[in-house]
Order: sequence, then structure tokens, then C-alpha cells
Amino acid sequence: MQMRRRIVQALLGASMLAAAGPALAEPITLRALMEDVPETQIIEKLLPEFTKETGIKVEFEKIGYGDMHDKLVAQLVSPESYYNVLEVDFLWAGEFPAAGWLEDLKPYVEKSGFDLKPIIPSMLDLLGATKESLPILPMYNYSMGLIYRTDLLSDPKIKADFKAKTGKDLAPPATLADYVALSKYFKASGGDLVGAAMQGQRGDPNAMEFSNYLFSSGGAYLDAGRKVVLNSPEGLTALKLYADNIQNGAQQGALSATLDDTMRLMCAGKTFSMVTYWWMLPQLDNAEKCPSVAGKLALSVMPGGHGESGGWGWGIPKNTSDESKAAAWKFIEWVQSKKISVARALEGHAPVRSDVYTDEAVLKKYPFYKTALDVVASGKSFPIFAYSAQYEDVLGTQLSLAGGGQAKPEDALKAAADGLTQLMNK
Repeated sequence: MQMRRRIVQALLGASMLAAAGPALAEPITLRALMEDVPETQIIEKLLPEFTKETGIKVEFEKIGYGDMHDKLVAQLVSPESYYNVLEVDFLWAGEFPAAGWLEDLKPYVEKSGFDLKPIIPSMLDLLGATKESLPILPMYNYSMGLIYRTDLLSDPKIKADFKAKTGKDLAPPATLADYVALSKYFKASGGDLVGAAMQGQRGDPNAMEFSNYLFSSGGAYLDAGRKVVLNSPEGLTALKLYADNIQNGAQQGALSATLDDTMRLMCAGKTFSMVTYWWMLPQLDNAEKCPSVAGKLALSVMPGGHGESGGWGWGIPKNTSDESKAAAWKFIEWVQSKKISVARALEGHAPVRSDVYTDEAVLKKYPFYKTALDVVASGKSFPIFAYSAQYEDVLGTQLSLAGGGQAKPEDALKAAADGLTQLMNK
């Protein structure tokens, strides 16, 4: 009898432990390397909601863009990646899938029933989606436009002075040449105001900014047949105007400035304008953070009709466990759902879902999202191929030389075009 009682107690104890197993199991933790920008901060605030719903923890490691690529690649070529959910820039959308580092998300979409229809098609195309595979699911876009000071354009004294000096009426610029002339006017007017806050640091900052000048001038990097056409009359016009503005319209030290530097300058009310990502407007139009300019800003498509368009997406690395892959997909479909996308948009998110741009609550808070959709729709892309990131450095070097007056625009443009041809042929 005593032996039988001990056996029953042991069986009961084992069954209780088995029942308690899932509750006592260590929760899954997703780790992501994220660019330290407002979009990341917006999502980070919502993470406790995801953990509450799923029990899955999410940790963001935030760093500057310039260090992200190399840090990610080091993990993706290792036996097991420390980061088990990925934030992938569109510039890596050629490289990462080609290297075989990413899971195909199409089976996850089909199994979970996630609806791709609201995702803006151009964003899917930008990040390498095909009928056969989905390596990256769009996260947010960073199409670029012009943010400028409306109070300066409506100031009677400035309007009279501009008319006297130029013979023209002061108005938002209609062409890129108009914009550079206006930028130079404000800097030449004296005081501590400049015409343009420019991010001229070599590499991603100046490559992205210059792309707006190129597209606004009617130029392109590649034609429809993927032939390099950068070295063109339109390209030369763009580079000359870019160099002119960085030398005569921008802030001191513009050649080494980053996005953060330009944001601080605009927030402080020290510049008329900045060519930047459209979703910076809600960050700047904030009376608590930027009282000097809040309520005095407007967004427009780049003068000339086209700006640079880019985007980030979510990926899942192949070199992680099946359990973490499943958890990563659960997070991705949650964060890109309409509910969470709207919540993000109300904080200034740049949606990749068309239904968010037309959401009543979003438009009530941010009426300029109507213009933002135009910015996204008219945007053109930097060349996407396996060496896009390397080309940023090639192009950025030539832009720095031309912007600093160390190279003639004609020579810098030819070198930039030759560098693109060489990398495209690798």
C-alpha cells in the first residue's frame, strides 16, 4: 500500500510538472538591430502591447545607419544570428536575398492569411517581391520631399525685399533652379538663418540627398534597360545645382552633416528648408520639441516633380531556430497590421499600407498625409543591385569633391557614372 501511494504521488508530481512546463518555459526574445530614427522609437513604444498579447519579448538595439550593414552581415554569415528579426534597408534588398541570408516570407503569409493587398505595390517591388517569393515585407517608406518655412514666405518685409532684389514674387519654388536660388537668397540675407539644411556627409547622406536633385532635374541613374545614364546633361545640371547650394545656400559644415544635424538646425528655426524624408514633418511640427517652427512648416513634392524614394522592410534570417522564425513572423504580421500601422501613423509613421493614408483618424490629425501620398507616388529609386551600398560610397566621394570645390562637376559626374558601370558589371 505504501509503495502504491508513493507511485501515485510520483505520477501526480510528474503530471503537474508537465502541465506547468509551458508556463515555466523561458519566453522567446526577439532581437532586432534598428536604425536610431523616429520610426524605431514609435514602434518601440508599442512593444509592450505585443508582449502582452503574445508573451514574446522584443528588444531593439538602436544604432546609427552607418554601422548597421557591417554589423548585420557579421551575424548573417555566422552559424547562428544574434538578431532573429531583421530591419532591412532597400539598398540591401539585392544583396541579402542573393546571398541566401533571408527566409522566404511567402509561406508565412499564406499559412497565416496575412493580407498583402493593402501594401503599396511600389513598396513591394522596391524590396524585391516577385510572384514566386517575398524576401522582405515592407516596414515603412522614406520617400523624400521638401519641408520649408511658410512663415518666411508670407512675411511682408521678406516679400518686398525679395521682389526688390530679384524682380520676382516670393513663392514656393516650382523648379530645382528656383529652389536653389531661393535658398541662396535666404543665406545671403544675413543673420543666423541659412537657406537649406543639407546632409552632405559622404556616403548614404549625400547620395540620398543628391538623388533628389538628379530626379528633379529629369535625370536618372539607369534607363529602362538598366544601362547607366547618369552622365547626362540633366545629371550635370543636378550636380551643379547641388554644389551651388551646398556652397552658397547651406549651413557651415554641411559637407560633414548628417540627418540628425539637419533636423536640429530646422528644429531650432535656423534654416528656411531641408530636403528630407517626408515623415520628418510631424517630428518638427511639434510645439513641445520644436517651438521655433511648429505650425510654420509645409511639405511638398520636390520642385521638378520627383524625389528620391526608399524604404525599409522586415526580414527573417535563415540562420536562426524554427521557433524564433515563427515568433519573428508573428511580430512582423502584428506590427504591419492595419491596427498597429494606424497607431504608428498617429505618431508620425510613414505607412506602406494605402489604407492608412486614407484613415479618417490619421487625416484628422495629419492632413498633410494627402501630400505625403503624392510624395511617395512620385518618388524614384536609387539603383538597386548587389552593390548598392558600395555605390553610395563611390557616388558620395564624388559628390563631396564637387561640393567642396575640389573637382569640376563634369569630372565628378563622369567618375560617379563610371563607378556605377563598373559595379553593375561585377
